[in-house]
Amino acid sequence: MGVADVLGEPLKLACGAALPHRLAKAALSEQLGDRRNRPSRELVELYRTWARGGAGLLVTGNVMVDPTALGEPRNVAVPADPDPATFRDWARSVAGTDAQLWAQLNHPGRQSPRFLSRQPVAPSAVPFDNRGIRSVFAAPRALTGAEIEAIIDRFAVAARTLVAAGFAGVQLHGAHGYLISQFLSPHTNRRTDAWGGDPVRRRRFLLEVVGRVRAEIGDAVPLSVKLNSADFQRGGFTEEESLDVVRELGAAGVDLLEVSGGTYEKAAMMGVTRTRASTASREAYFLDYARKARQVSDVALMVTGGFATAEGMAEALRSGAVDVIGLGRPFTVTPDLPARLLRGEDVRAERLCPRTGIRLADSLLEIQWHTQQMHRVAAGKPVDRRRSALRALVVAGINDPVNAFRRVRG
Repeated sequence: MGVADVLGEPLKLACGAALPHRLAKAALSEQLGDRRNRPSRELVELYRTWARGGAGLLVTGNVMVDPTALGEPRNVAVPADPDPATFRDWARSVAGTDAQLWAQLNHPGRQSPRFLSRQPVAPSAVPFDNRGIRSVFAAPRALTGAEIEAIIDRFAVAARTLVAAGFAGVQLHGAHGYLISQFLSPHTNRRTDAWGGDPVRRRRFLLEVVGRVRAEIGDAVPLSVKLNSADFQRGGFTEEESLDVVRELGAAGVDLLEVSGGTYEKAAMMGVTRTRASTASREAYFLDYARKARQVSDVALMVTGGFATAEGMAEALRSGAVDVIGLGRPFTVTPDLPARLLRGEDVRAERLCPRTGIRLADSLLEIQWHTQQMHRVAAGKPVDRRRSALRALVVAGINDPVNAFRRVRG
């Protein structure tokens, strides 16, 4: 099969649903909720553009399950007593295309900035190790057992609401140091009750959420989990523990597992940590882990991060290690990337963000530059591929002068 044929092959999921091809937009935090944390018209337009650009699967950015627990001020959130109609226009943004739109559900846990939460919650009262990050995020307090159960309910309600609104599937964000990831990690989960103390109890929260969400959305709706291959920090979630979670997720009926890695403190998902030369030549950051995951479960696998060429994507699919190619920031600079790849055009998955050479500034710049491109597309404007580092940082300061230069995100 040729490269375009490999990328264009449909994928049938365990639930019976099928993706039209193998190219997916992974979750990106859009910051396009309105003042009441509802989907804005701009958010709908952004996804309409991406759907027309040929994506087979679009996974939304963070949809928070509790409006009082936000990762960013413009997150979309599901209230305690939600109306599916609130989210219907967003769900319909893909109408007339082959794209499936899945809602990514999340809770930030301790990764809620001080300007949004003076005391966020977490499995245990463990502050960030990094002094700079501690200036952004307050030390959390430990959740009570009743609060944990209530958050599980929140995930279930949010999933039911969004599927009722017309979303084709649901993804649970269990990576990047957010609440589910915090429960999985021995670094952030130091409980000794039924929710922590050993790997089995640490993964209970995730499995309970999976079970409750599946019960709400039914067996025919795709359910996905985004999972860290590892946290890449001392005392954190290890690859061995992650593979054990993969086994259990497959047995629990998850349809698609997206592989990522890292936390705010070790942002492997953004390519911040060093990668081996062999990994760089293969393009994908987490392909080695995907091969191991394939050995322990037959759940469909999506790998996000690092893909640059059609040939590299096709080779990963041909190898059998991965079923879906996840692309994130390249969608912000080439919104019609999937259609062009499927037509066989010689186009790269680009990340054009400029660099200053200052690590802290570049971490902020990576986020702000791509977010500004999303906002341009959402406003019906062309991508500004030549936007400089200085202009991006100045625009960030003008749009959000209080928080732009102290926000850290993964």
